[in-house]
Amino acid sequence: MRVIVAGLGVQGYKRRKFAGADFVAAVDPVNAEAQYRDVAEVPLKTYDAVLACIPDGPKIEVLSYLLSHGKHVLVEKPLWAESDAEITRLEHLAQSKSALCYTAYNHRFEPHYVRMRDLVRSGELGRIYRCRMFYGNGTARLVRESAWRDEGAGVLPDLGSHLLDTVNFWFGDPGQNFHVVSSNCFENRAPDHVVIGSESAQPRIELEMTLLSWRNHFTCDVLAENGTAHIRSLCKWGPTTFTHRRRVLPSGRPPEEQVTLVQDDPTWALEYAHFKQLCESGAKTDLSNDVWLNGLLRRLGKNAVEERST
Repeated sequence: MRVIVAGLGVQGYKRRKFAGADFVAAVDPVNAEAQYRDVAEVPLKTYDAVLACIPDGPKIEVLSYLLSHGKHVLVEKPLWAESDAEITRLEHLAQSKSALCYTAYNHRFEPHYVRMRDLVRSGELGRIYRCRMFYGNGTARLVRESAWRDEGAGVLPDLGSHLLDTVNFWFGDPGQNFHVVSSNCFENRAPDHVVIGSESAQPRIELEMTLLSWRNHFTCDVLAENGTAHIRSLCKWGPTTFTHRRRVLPSGRPPEEQVTLVQDDPTWALEYAHFKQLCESGAKTDLSNDVWLNGLLRRLGKNAVEERST
């Protein structure tokens, strides 16, 4: 499969690296390393797929062009649009051209994320009561210096899209009934610390995201009928630990199993391999997760901006 990278920035360099020998060219309006300035300049006969590492604004237009020419596309999350109907239109266009449109959520390939999903699906935890996640990095200053990143709902679509997708990955569709618990602009123009939650979802959900965690960190705590499960950190910030504790009745210290990993981040390579396999197998485009996320993030983003505190 021959691929081009559209948008040769931080993400684009990563995508180019893991595409390896499949990479044939890059597109970027300002980066001198790129061979082309616009994706429409690239001869259609020279590539089969695009790794689209582009800002939210032009995504629908660029993807429409590519899919209309039967090109497969991996697009960085979130797949943002002014309306859900635009994403549905993209889905139909991709299907009509036998092209794959795939939104990248690389954390789905994090080893402990997969371990959590498998534990939940096994039923061993019993009824799951609550899930709380925290995702923080220290990029507030970098974001503030980027005109297109420090705008709108800020950290919410950036990190919140990962967290909401993870909820869906582990537990299935939790619905739309989420609300903004708090929204703050401590250092940035756009919200740089947001908490959202749902008390009607099963399980109950609380998601905290921030650009103000000077040591990058992720935590997750799942409380359930038969025990608890916990994740501390990710491979890219390792070590990362998964802990499963089994409840003792009527009370007592629970036995626990821990798995700690110290390794490089495997998610980029695994996701690219998954995307390539989907393309080569003729998988059908399904953007239902993107429609759900787009509607939810659009509403929550509006609320986060309206409720932000400085």
